Amino acid sequence: MSATKNSLLEKLENGKNVYGTCITSTGPMWPRAVKSAGLDFVFIDTEHIPLDRIELTLLCQMFKADGIVPIVRIPSPDPYRACQAIDGGATGIVMPYIESVAQVEDLVGAVKYRPLKGELLSAYIKGTKEMPESLKNYIETYNKGNICIANIESVPAMEKLDEILSVPGLDGVFIGPHDLSVSLGLAEQYDHPDFEAAVTTIIKKTRAHGLHIGIHFSLEPERQVKWMKEGANIVVHSIDIALFSQRLKHDLQVIKTAAGDIMVSGDNSQMVV
Repeated sequence: MSATKNSLLEKLENGKNVYGTCITSTGPMWPRAVKSAGLDFVFIDTEHIPLDRIELTLLCQMFKADGIVPIVRIPSPDPYRACQAIDGGATGIVMPYIESVAQVEDLVGAVKYRPLKGELLSAYIKGTKEMPESLKNYIETYNKGNICIANIESVPAMEKLDEILSVPGLDGVFIGPHDLSVSLGLAEQYDHPDFEAAVTTIIKKTRAHGLHIGIHFSLEPERQVKWMKEGANIVVHSIDIALFSQRLKHDLQVIKTAAGDIMVSGDNSQMVV
């Protein structure tokens, strides 16, 4: 088993923080750029980003070749999609909009028990049938280092959170701040006390269950620092397109201001001339 495959889960289990960003571009130079930034993993989102299976496989293989762990969010809570992503090279799987124990069991089955499926897999997971020792050893070796992550992003998920977090084989949680804020009736109000209370509750409960947790924000890095102080140990910071856009706007503002093409008025508003 490669060092890359094991490194992320080992770091987390040894009490270390891990750092990553979301990548949308399929350009071959991105793995080197990510590595130079000192990141541990990339978050590849196939739920909201139009990536086909071949593109996903290329991304996973490119990042793994540079020692960066690929974590893939699949489009739906579908164990077969999870298996496809792992077959393509994903090390971690994020299953979106988890709201039930059954969905987590499907996730664990796909990520930790491959290639078992169907009734036999269900019996092994539920404990109604004992797995032969030789098969157990094979399955553990075959899936060593794979990471199961549940996306918690709704009020119903929070209401069942203790049950969800108690499923054996689940490694961690990603909080989806946008969908969670909408589910709370506080769309994009990320500084609202009720939103902050919900995030704090999810973090505290997840850590109390001995699991790992991160929250994906494309806003100020200070938000990541804030939630790390509450217990988050997986940093999923921003996305390539947002970072590019933010930096480009900043740099062009500096250039245009120096060239006299942007005038700053007394009330600090800007006017292009």
